[in-house]
Amino acid sequence: MARRIDVTGAGGVRLAAWEFGDPPKTDPADGATGADTPGVLLLHGLMGRASHWASTARWLSERHRAVALDQRGHGQSEKPPRAAFTREAYVQDAEAALEQLGLAPAVVIGHAMGALTAWQLAAARPDLVRSVIICDMRASALGAASQREWSEWFEAWPVPFATLADVRKWFGEDDPWVERPNAARGEFYAEVMHESADGWRPVFAPDQMLKSRETWVYDAHWEELAQVRCPALVVRGLDGELGRAEAQEMVRVLPRGEYAEVADAGHLVHYDQPEGWRAAIEPFLDAVRHL
Repeated sequence: MARRIDVTGAGGVRLAAWEFGDPPKTDPADGATGADTPGVLLLHGLMGRASHWASTARWLSERHRAVALDQRGHGQSEKPPRAAFTREAYVQDAEAALEQLGLAPAVVIGHAMGALTAWQLAAARPDLVRSVIICDMRASALGAASQREWSEWFEAWPVPFATLADVRKWFGEDDPWVERPNAARGEFYAEVMHESADGWRPVFAPDQMLKSRETWVYDAHWEELAQVRCPALVVRGLDGELGRAEAQEMVRVLPRGEYAEVADAGHLVHYDQPEGWRAAIEPFLDAVRHL
């Protein structure tokens, strides 16, 4: 069972944090107590939700206190029409979660947009971040064409979907952005739908997703990477959006950067290939556990 913990984010926005695993078992031989169990904050990507981290959080909870955050505008967190969807707001929300949940100094693991939030937080508040894992997020600017493509993509969604099976089929097979059938992608999007009077619709507002995205797509984020002083692992799926050359340049720019890649994984690395994902990040987590 997942346990919900309420967090107050920037501007008073109410956020839902989720602890998916049982409290970690302490091992006297390891010298650890419940008080010094390392904290982990998991940050999903744009359109995602905390539950996408459930399998990761459960194995992490064997040795860590792992909490996943529904970020503003996502999942069961508040979606105020006039709320800020800036980079600063997202980073301040993560900062608030670490402080209010007593997780710091924590390992912060982020996917896509959540990874950008993770490294921006690590650069701004090194006292709160023990180490960071960056999953399939580019540091280079994506540009205006990318934002237009996303806007057109949202307009192409055949909402409302009649059934969840239709959701899975469209996002896993029929979506023009799908190069080959991908059942995991269909499941990923089925998880961010809710049933309404006329069918299944996303739990988020697409216009808020575009507002969130426009605050980072026009800018590069190399300077902030260079300011991350803690250990950092850059992970990419071999078929993801982050290319190998850019990923390795990110590792070079990070003062304490490391690199890992997951075979047979696309952009949704941790969701596509959970076992490969675990194999990629567990050695890093073990190495930084007692730093």
